[in-house]
Amino acid sequence: QVQLVEFGGGLVQAGGSLSLSCAASGRTSSTYVMAWFRQAPGKEREFVAAIDWSSGNTNYADSVKGRFAISRGSARNTVYLQMNSLIPDDTAVYYCAARYLDIATRPYDYRYWGQGTQVTVSS
Repeated sequence: QVQLVEFGGGLVQAGGSLSLSCAASGRTSSTYVMAWFRQAPGKEREFVAAIDWSSGNTNYADSVKGRFAISRGSARNTVYLQMNSLIPDDTAVYYCAARYLDIATRPYDYRYWGQGTQVTVSS
């Protein structure tokens, strides 16, 4: 089992920045992927970004490329999401997720999930 806890989130004005972090515990491994998804009210959960822990390879949704950055912490079990140039459409509950092996972009490919943290971008 892997437990995930998100930190950060909150209210920010459009054009501002916000940073999220996710701490993993339990049966973490060098061959696993951590990702961020988000879900806005009335919408499906969507992929935001992912990082392969062993290679450092990353993948981003087109909607956040150039604005968001996912990174590993110095501790093996922490991942960050730096969000810049935020727009109101970024408003959602952001979830941290983890899976073993390679990067995937579909929610049902991820077995482990955090509880989510709210990000609200005001116009």
